[in-house]
Amino acid sequence: MTVRKIVPVILSGGSGTRLWPMSRPEMPKQMLALTADETMLQLTAGRALGERYAAPIVVANARHAELVEQQLAEAGAAPQALILEPAGRNTAPAIALAALAAKAASAGGGGDALLVMPSDHVIGDVAAFHAAIEAAMPLVAQGWLVTFGIAPDAPETGYGWIQIGDELQPGINRVARFVEKPPLDKARSMLASGDHAWNGGIFLFLADAYLEALAQFHPGILVATREAMDKARIEGTRVYPDAAAFAASPDDSIDYAVMEKADRVAVVPVAMGWNDVGSWDALHAISDRDASGNAHRSDKDGHVLAIDTQNCFVRSDGIRVSLVGVEDLIVVASGNDVLIMPRGRSQEVKKLIEAMKAKA
Repeated sequence: MTVRKIVPVILSGGSGTRLWPMSRPEMPKQMLALTADETMLQLTAGRALGERYAAPIVVANARHAELVEQQLAEAGAAPQALILEPAGRNTAPAIALAALAAKAASAGGGGDALLVMPSDHVIGDVAAFHAAIEAAMPLVAQGWLVTFGIAPDAPETGYGWIQIGDELQPGINRVARFVEKPPLDKARSMLASGDHAWNGGIFLFLADAYLEALAQFHPGILVATREAMDKARIEGTRVYPDAAAFAASPDDSIDYAVMEKADRVAVVPVAMGWNDVGSWDALHAISDRDASGNAHRSDKDGHVLAIDTQNCFVRSDGIRVSLVGVEDLIVVASGNDVLIMPRGRSQEVKKLIEAMKAKA
């Protein structure tokens, strides 16, 4: 099969609470300019522009419709369809909605390739990403499901891993197995082995190939999402899947529902400066730092001042934040909220969120 276009599918339904207080349900991290002047969503869309790519299909929370449209318009990446989920049902149903929309819009049925990307990741080397996409395309055209394996540089326990199997074509290998988030000793062993990669949650496959895999391995998702799209309300480029039908879909990730079960699954190992920006520590690690190791940025010049301060991460979207004689802190000020914690413990933000919910 000749694949005419690659359709970017941008998953933008997450709430990004690990980056509280800047990221909130009404303004999740993909809508924020955390690593550049553009927002994470705009940067994601910008990686898939040009003759090779069709206009994106975006799957988002209905409450963010205007934000998504505004930001993508500013980025010159207006979507062909903005699918607004009535509720979050995980990645497998979200991608099914996009695949059904792509199939309906395509003159060739389900023959377009879908490039599935989370909206809130960083890719520093876009050229390497594009090269990995091109390496995958011959197998994608044959109906393979492809994922991208991120070259690991640490024994991460917060990511899934992929064991890289036999080479299928130059630059692309069969997936030997998927590994759930491992304990530290297992992560160290996989890192040392040299034949494992991080699972970055980026996928490339034909719309038909994905829908056929769902029909085989998780038909409940396909039945529910197909009914939700058949009964969808359409307003311009906005698509509102039927809420009752979509609510009947099982809640499952693409990894569990399809990728771990299908036979023809391949991985492209790639080093492309990837980061999921899953915590303030992760953002500090990829931020520019001054001579004292501080990474500080504010929406207004002069609103962060650091004296005799080392290795701190400081962000403010309004109030002035001043630090004197401290080190290894994370300080984030947004609106009426200020977060202060030692570097290295930013994953514990979730404890704060849980405590605030308990008090609400």
